[in-house]
Amino acid sequence: MSEQAKLGWASAAATAALAVALRPSLWPASVAALGRLARPGWWHRYPFVPVPDAAYWRFRMETAYGKDWGDRPTRNDVVDYLEWCQRARPSRR
Repeated sequence: MSEQAKLGWASAAATAALAVALRPSLWPASVAALGRLARPGWWHRYPFVPVPDAAYWRFRMETAYGKDWGDRPTRNDVVDYLEWCQRARPSRR
């Protein structure tokens, strides 16, 4: 993962953590989203955390925000996305 991608992912992870920390209703959606973004077989490679592949993360950010995605996503972006995920996939009880 490139240094820029590492910083971008770290910033996005911190933003997402802050966005959902006080919203327990979004925790299941955030875990599911993290699972969808994570590299396949992430538990076999260092770092042993579910982070997306750098190229995939860059692709997702550029398609969402354009070439100059800088400090994105914002906390509101994360909350909006997770709320959309909840509406799109209601829990199956």
